Amino acid sequence: MDIATTPTSPEGNPELADAAPTPHDPPVIRREDYQPFPWIVPQTELEFVLGIDSTRVTSRLTIKRNPETESISPELRLNGDGIKTDMVMIDGARFGDWSMDEGDLLVNLPGESHTVEIVTHIDPSANTALMGLFASNGMLCTQCEAEGFRRITFFPDRPDVLSTYRVKMSGPKDLFPILLCNGNKVAEGDGNDGTHWAEWHDPWPKPSYLFALVAGDLVANSAPFTTQSGREVECNVWVREEDLARTDHALQSLHRSMKWDEETFGREYDLDLYNIVAVSDFNMGAMENKGLNVFNTKYVLADPDTATDADFDAVEGVIAHEYFHNWSGNRVTCRDWFQLSLKEGFTVLRDQLFSQDMQGEAVKRIEDVRILRAAQFPEDAGPLAHPIRPDSYREISNFYTATVYNKGAEVIRMMRTMAGAEDFRAGTDLYFDRHDGEAATCEDFITAIEDGAGLELAQFRRWYRQAGTPRIEVSQKLGDGDGLDVTFRQTVPDTPGQKNKGAMHIPLRVAVHCRETGALGEEQLIELRHDEQTISLPLAGPVPVLSINRGFTAPVIIERELESEDLVFLAAKDDDPFARYEALQDLAVRHLVAAASRELDQAGRAEGKRLVCDAFRSILSDPALDHSMRGELMMLPSETYLFEAMAGSDPAGIRKAEPLEIHKEREQLKTAIGVTLKRELESLYAQVADIPYDDPAGRGARKVKTQIAALFAASDPERAAVMASRQFDQADNMTDRQGALMVLCGLQHPAREERLQAFYDRYQGNALVIDKWFTLQALSLHPEVLSHVKTLAEHADFTMKNPNRVRSLYMAFAGNPQGFHAQDGSGYRMIADVILALDPINPQTAARFVSPLGKWRRIESVKAGLMKAELERIAVTEGLSRDTFEQVSRSLDG
Repeated sequence: MDIATTPTSPEGNPELADAAPTPHDPPVIRREDYQPFPWIVPQTELEFVLGIDSTRVTSRLTIKRNPETESISPELRLNGDGIKTDMVMIDGARFGDWSMDEGDLLVNLPGESHTVEIVTHIDPSANTALMGLFASNGMLCTQCEAEGFRRITFFPDRPDVLSTYRVKMSGPKDLFPILLCNGNKVAEGDGNDGTHWAEWHDPWPKPSYLFALVAGDLVANSAPFTTQSGREVECNVWVREEDLARTDHALQSLHRSMKWDEETFGREYDLDLYNIVAVSDFNMGAMENKGLNVFNTKYVLADPDTATDADFDAVEGVIAHEYFHNWSGNRVTCRDWFQLSLKEGFTVLRDQLFSQDMQGEAVKRIEDVRILRAAQFPEDAGPLAHPIRPDSYREISNFYTATVYNKGAEVIRMMRTMAGAEDFRAGTDLYFDRHDGEAATCEDFITAIEDGAGLELAQFRRWYRQAGTPRIEVSQKLGDGDGLDVTFRQTVPDTPGQKNKGAMHIPLRVAVHCRETGALGEEQLIELRHDEQTISLPLAGPVPVLSINRGFTAPVIIERELESEDLVFLAAKDDDPFARYEALQDLAVRHLVAAASRELDQAGRAEGKRLVCDAFRSILSDPALDHSMRGELMMLPSETYLFEAMAGSDPAGIRKAEPLEIHKEREQLKTAIGVTLKRELESLYAQVADIPYDDPAGRGARKVKTQIAALFAASDPERAAVMASRQFDQADNMTDRQGALMVLCGLQHPAREERLQAFYDRYQGNALVIDKWFTLQALSLHPEVLSHVKTLAEHADFTMKNPNRVRSLYMAFAGNPQGFHAQDGSGYRMIADVILALDPINPQTAARFVSPLGKWRRIESVKAGLMKAELERIAVTEGLSRDTFEQVSRSLDG
């Protein structure tokens, strides 16, 4: 599953959002308490009589005693949530000896095997939580991960209960002309009363969270794929008819994913059909249900007029992610939800490697690290910190996090780095061979990599159980011989519930260059295993400059005292693209954190700006850079990253982040770059301005144009307004149009309102593009952004019931430091009000808004008090969902 975190995250009737009253102290589920389910369910048969307002579900479960358990209890517990029981039958006879425990159905069955039949009714139209079976614009669809299947029928709704499914669905043919489910369609026909039916069979055992059903008025973009063994697979992308023209990229991405997985991981698809369905109301980004992936429309629909280059990349990456789950998640699933990173971390790595091959390794790696630092590093440093394999939870939906996904991918990437691509492949082959058709654990995966790749990973396992981002302090001196002696001191900071942590096993790619001669040293891989260790590295010349964590080998924070001129050298000359990017980031962070902390006098500020401008000049003029990489290097550290750098640079916790100071200093640095490098920026803009959309260099050119306009917005707003207006008016693609509007949104200029209205008029009725319209205004640098967001919340196109629309406005605003951190606390109050309004409608989405308020301990005292007060206001609200309660309580107590 892909979380709709934009830049990535997964997200009824209010009375049905939580079936049973939720106590303010929901039980804690612990990994150490895991026990296998006492029954197995080899076969599941489901029959649906479909209706928007009323759907009848009949389930027939073949159950047997689980020989792997010691339990002799006759009790069968079937999970349920907000569903009504019409009838229970055991072995063909009506059965009355059943009871309810909150939402669960309890039946006593003394025998060794039985057939359990249950009839239930549900109302999909009332399901605004969008978990289980729900209605979306006249169609029916499901979302069952993590615990949504229990909202459809009673079942042991846990990932280690695997069953084969046979499903029959029927309903009015005019409302639901297309009936889709997991597996292969085995029969279909028409009824005598305007209905029709279809029967589906999935031959591969799966847990209930992978069940999917879709019924609606859809059309398909179809093209077959021939596997490496010669089988033909029917591939379909199902959408509403008006969206069909925007599905070619998704279908092509699916075919590329299937081919790549065969060639790179040896995984061939195993059904006759592969269906993707786009849904406009969806909490998550997408879901990998076996053979029937349900997608947020955001990750399916794309054409040049409505989707940016980044949108095209996201569609390709998410299509790949869900397809790759067919093996890393479906054929081998996770034993329990504590093992979530087993499938998600591994699959994120697989989709990252795929995207590197499709788009280019250097730029993709920088993009992935930027996301990690924006989303996961703050998580590791805050009250919600947890290991990639958590030890406990209250609500599993809250652990679909950047730590489980993105850090989980980085941990597996480190194994691949140490093993090498070929041996890592041998390890993954062994993993799939050993555990095909099983519910496995993270330990199973690590052991397979050890055995298949020949690694020793005993200490490395700490990455799975220790939270927090390791910090590595680096010092160096010339050795007695021809080497540079580099000392590494590592610490893993305390996190909630974890202190005094052991040293991590950390691989790092390093090289030693020479600043005097420009000679570049040879890269080597070193492995850190101790709190402190010294390693001698070969010199490339008399003035050594250490290039460290090349390619971002490990998800760590490097603390080093390099001379600023060394950073300028690395930014201009390093042969590792990521190290070059990192040097420029370090240079900017060093200046901005010191300036925002009021540690620099006027001369120090001027010197810091000069050094950053010198590094930028080398980037703008380097003929060896392609424009895509140049555009990446031109991006200053985000204010979110600077917040973390400022708050985390003082281990004693005395220094607190000051978001408005960070914002002010970052804008001043942009002004300095725009003024100092005006001629170079104008020259570069002229070079890239007229590169056509379909030119291979066009993608990078579009990125560079927007970066230049953003710099001029700080240094010469009038010029920026003219430049952005011209770019907007002449744009033949969404990337240029959105980039220009982004710049204009931050300006106090008549062109702002004119182009915003023109954008809205052009795309009114296109939900995904209007989401962009909301987001651009909520993220803008305009001084009145808070007022703008309040006005947008009253707009006719805004609704709290669509997760994409809510995120487009309020999640964007929560990521806008200037507005969110308003001096009077009104930004915090706005987000707290959103949480309280959204929680009864869609608890999963509501809970994801808590994290920005949870940073109160790391911010200056006045704002900290205002943020904490809002969390406390939420915490005492009656009837708060489990999802939101857990996030708020951890944010206050962590």
